[in-house]
Amino acid sequence: QGHASSQPAHRTQKRYGRPSFSGAIFSRIAADVAMTTIQHVKVDPKNGDVKVIQSGINECLNTQANIDQSGMSFIQDIVYSMFDEGVIAVVPIDTSINPHTGSYEIETMRTGKILQWFPKHVRVRVYNEEIGDFEEVVVAKSYTAILENPLYAVINGPNATLTRLLEKMVMLDDLDALLASGRLDIFIQIPGQIKTELQQNMARERLASIDANLAQSRNGIAYIDSTEKIHQLNRPANNQLLESIKILTEQFYNQLGLTQNIFDGTATESQMRTYYSRTVDLIVEVIIREFRRTFLTKTARTQGHTFQASRNMFKLVPIEQVAQLGDTFRRNSILTSNEMRGIVGFPHSDDPKADMLYNPNMPEDKQAATDPIRKSKNEEEELGSLTSPDESSSPNQNE
Repeated sequence: QGHASSQPAHRTQKRYGRPSFSGAIFSRIAADVAMTTIQHVKVDPKNGDVKVIQSGINECLNTQANIDQSGMSFIQDIVYSMFDEGVIAVVPIDTSINPHTGSYEIETMRTGKILQWFPKHVRVRVYNEEIGDFEEVVVAKSYTAILENPLYAVINGPNATLTRLLEKMVMLDDLDALLASGRLDIFIQIPGQIKTELQQNMARERLASIDANLAQSRNGIAYIDSTEKIHQLNRPANNQLLESIKILTEQFYNQLGLTQNIFDGTATESQMRTYYSRTVDLIVEVIIREFRRTFLTKTARTQGHTFQASRNMFKLVPIEQVAQLGDTFRRNSILTSNEMRGIVGFPHSDDPKADMLYNPNMPEDKQAATDPIRKSKNEEEELGSLTSPDESSSPNQNE
């Protein structure tokens, strides 16, 4: 028999419905994670060279995961579903051979919702493109990537900050609905006392008459007696509700490693780096480690196969600093001119010097770059002088 539809390690508790801003947060984080390139690579243990493997799973992560999703939308779907459900499964749909028989090539993948837990299997609700509908299948944990939200306690667990925030927002919605309902909230002072039942009935009739006049009047005008007085009570209550929601929202953002500036586009470089290091990189690392554990055999991992993430860090650098960084990288022979041109979005240059690592400010490097043929001849001569025997150093025959 299977367990409940939640992971056994977590206790299922009743949660409030998420407000609309939670969906905006999930979408923002999922889009930023999807902008990170995840590739199947092989790392040479001798020199650390990285070679991209043109495998089926690399095609799924970067080009097309299935007939409905590109690689980017697939990663975005993974992250959003992981936030929404707490724990999800990434299921290989089409493979070259049966995964149970050993190594195999993944051709298509989809994200599924885990419905039931078994010792070595899980029941997953996944979309079947052949029938055009969702279906429940039982898959083995050995070839199914199970991704758990690293921020489970903040988003999916019994978070006190989120619970209070949701309660406050419900109260604010009720208050807004009350203020927008057209209620007047007034007291009408009727001359005389209304202690007896007869006097109370007369007061009710008077109120009904005023209500009917207001309803029938196109401009909402009614008449009262000169002895009657009206006390207006329709004023906002000073309950600090909006201030409490603002404080709780900021606390919830901080728990996710976010700030309001990230969403409105005014975040500084340090704020964006903190957001990427605390939130985006954390989620990317969870995906990479689970994919490496599930979709790569022990033999492949021993041979250097792994998954690697890369992101253009220059996108976080202000444009006025890009030129300075480019000059620093060229002078220290870290990047070539064409590599820098590709980073800033310029087309590659056909000049052979643009693909060479050299310091343009050093005379010897500049001469070597302008005369690569001469440089190669000099290197051959130096190499020959080092390897050719020296007659003066030959052994003495008389000795």
